[in-house]
Amino acid sequence: MASRSAVEGSGSLPEGSGRRPIPRHVACVMDGNGRWAAQRSLPRTAGHRAAESTVIDVIEAARSAGVQWLSLYAFSTENWRRPDEEVTFLMELVRRAVRKHAPLLQARGIRCRFLGVTHPRIPPALSQDFADLTTLTGRNRGMTLTVAFDHGGRRDIVAAARSLIRSGVPAEAVTEESFAAHLPFPDTPDVDLVIRTSGEQRISNFMLWQVAYAEWVFPPVLWPDFRAPHFLECLHTYQQRQRRFGGLLPKQNGEPSP
Repeated sequence: MASRSAVEGSGSLPEGSGRRPIPRHVACVMDGNGRWAAQRSLPRTAGHRAAESTVIDVIEAARSAGVQWLSLYAFSTENWRRPDEEVTFLMELVRRAVRKHAPLLQARGIRCRFLGVTHPRIPPALSQDFADLTTLTGRNRGMTLTVAFDHGGRRDIVAAARSLIRSGVPAEAVTEESFAAHLPFPDTPDVDLVIRTSGEQRISNFMLWQVAYAEWVFPPVLWPDFRAPHFLECLHTYQQRQRRFGGLLPKQNGEPSP
């Protein structure tokens, strides 16, 4: 990754990148809050609190860059295993953030929705805030922001299989397209780019169906320190990739035959 100073303050992609496509759907695994806090001898909750600014910065950067779909991995089905105190703090933090930033999201024309949100331990007030924000922004036609909260990719696939069985679709009639239609938010396009901060290189049960052919970028920056310039660097890295989807690129003019 290039140094932050090289793009600090930039509101656009690096020069010359305009000829290459912007990823339609970007997903972020927001990793590193705990390590950010530990490096400062702070409780883990301080890292979660610091992450809020990053979320808003990335949303604004994605919208300005022309990304049409942005998905953020906020809380996984496995995160319920964390200490009760941390989970409770996260629930309260997310609720405050949703209520605080709802006017901004609406003003930006961003459509918001939440992937998951089924566990009975989610406070009813938080579930209602999710529903209210979804309703408030439902008619917006700008970027779609999907927050994966209480989300698990395997659970979504199992739920889709159950839905197919209940609908009586014969086994020989099941296709990738018909299966995908039973996933949550079936209008969601496949993910083009996944950004996982902190340098860790794991999928972590995130949107397993949708990331099948995604490009991955693993910036070493911890999520609370990740900002718009870093996000734009990741987009630029994506634009340098050649996506083959298991095939071969067409020959260019003048290129010798294999």
